[in-house]
Amino acid sequence: MQASSNSAPRDAAAVILLRHNTDRNNPEVFWVKRSPKLAFLGGFYAFPGGQAESSDREAPIENCEDHERAAMISCAARETFEEIGILLARGADTLTAGQRRSLLDDLESTRMSWPELLRHFGLYLDASDFTFVGRWVTPPFAPRRFDTWFFLVHCPAKQEPRVGGENEPSLTVGLLSHSSSKQEPRIGTETEPRDSVKDPPVVRDPELESGEWISAREAYEKWQRNEVLAAPPILHALKTLTGGLTDDLVERFLSVPEAHRQPTRRIEFRPNYICFPVRTPTKPPATHTNSYLVYTSREILVIDPGSPYEDEQQAVAACVDGLPVEDGMVREIVLTHVHPDHVAGVNALNEHFEKNHGRHIPVAAHRLTAESRKNQFSVDRFIEDDELLMLEGEPTMKLRALHTPGHARGHLCFYDQNNGALITGDNVVGFGSVLINPPEGNMQKYLNSLNRMRALPKISVLLPGHGPAVANPYEKIDQYIAHRLEREANILNAVRDGANSTREIVARVYTDVSPKAHAMAERAVLAHLEKLEAEGLVLQASDGVFQATR
Repeated sequence: MQASSNSAPRDAAAVILLRHNTDRNNPEVFWVKRSPKLAFLGGFYAFPGGQAESSDREAPIENCEDHERAAMISCAARETFEEIGILLARGADTLTAGQRRSLLDDLESTRMSWPELLRHFGLYLDASDFTFVGRWVTPPFAPRRFDTWFFLVHCPAKQEPRVGGENEPSLTVGLLSHSSSKQEPRIGTETEPRDSVKDPPVVRDPELESGEWISAREAYEKWQRNEVLAAPPILHALKTLTGGLTDDLVERFLSVPEAHRQPTRRIEFRPNYICFPVRTPTKPPATHTNSYLVYTSREILVIDPGSPYEDEQQAVAACVDGLPVEDGMVREIVLTHVHPDHVAGVNALNEHFEKNHGRHIPVAAHRLTAESRKNQFSVDRFIEDDELLMLEGEPTMKLRALHTPGHARGHLCFYDQNNGALITGDNVVGFGSVLINPPEGNMQKYLNSLNRMRALPKISVLLPGHGPAVANPYEKIDQYIAHRLEREANILNAVRDGANSTREIVARVYTDVSPKAHAMAERAVLAHLEKLEAEGLVLQASDGVFQATR
């Protein structure tokens, strides 16, 4: 399960870097692709940025009486320098590329702090170079949450943003900012550099896979074509910039409530796929379950309306009502599996539609899910393995249902063969691993289901029941399989070494798990033991203890 998000969001800043002398009608920005190996938002596109440090408040900055804004401008400038080598400080145009590289080495090696570095070389930040364009708060399903200040900045004329080869700059969140300084970046793939001063490659943490200049319009069209993944503030920035650098640009950036610290509820990781996290009494440390609204111009599928809380149920209904769909036609409520945090809002959503739209929404699920929940709500039809769920309208959509038991007997995943999106339910989640809890859970069936998912062609993104989308689908599934097999091998070795109860096995094998989670770990161990017993590798005696057979 994914990590909790109960702690307060951490301060962060991000910069949207505009190319020097860019076309005002079709501006270019520098964006980066996060390494697919990162646990959080791996493979997503973003802007440079990251978490604030205490020393950011000590940096010299002019034309800013607001101490909080000054600190976040400092954070934005420092992160941009650390990640892509662009120094957004007044006086930087007097430095050579080699001197800037030396400064970066001093900063990264901690020989000098950020404020010390600026003062030592007679540099300072000017708040007029940084145009504030919003504060976005990370959605509540994230393990680490940020309250991110976005600034819009023009890149200095004689500097070039770089993402290193094997070792690359770090990145946590995106940024936007505006600067009037006289510098301009280039990327390593440019065949015709715009000036004769070339920065050496930046070599740092392998958190970024690549970076490039791209027009905001082209970047946003890539997302529309299902070619890239980006978080909501990045998409909002790109979409806003497609309207050009107009006089009302800042007003357009600030026109959405999310830009004023209202947490994002409606997250469109893929066009026509809305992830809507709802607060649920799910297994700790998780706090939210993802409902999905898949829609065309004519029809909507609501997948897993799982919250039992009235305010969350109303929020889901309002989101459904607000979709640009003719007559608000909800075709079905579809359930991935039986667990309460995925099905608890079914009746409330139907009551809403009966009261406000005069119709009942059919509920569809696997037969085994229907059998388990027959006393809570009625299931109008059964979804069969390999069935195609069709949505009419624009664009026409086809979701292939896959019976993927293991976490639950009637578990279903849904695969869009056109764009590669795979709604995984609880078979794969955005953070951590999945609890396999007998008798509903079965480890062998779960591994079989993971392998079946792994064999699907052209998966482009995993849309999980908890946490954000996963941009490295095959790597993620491989990690899940390898993790389970490693646990199983360690459990078998523990039994061979004399541990014969689930509690003893957990104490030996789950040393990386908090004692608070040991009760759940024992259930997972039992699932592994049942699989090993079916394979003839362990035997459970009449007194309940387990012994290895060989």
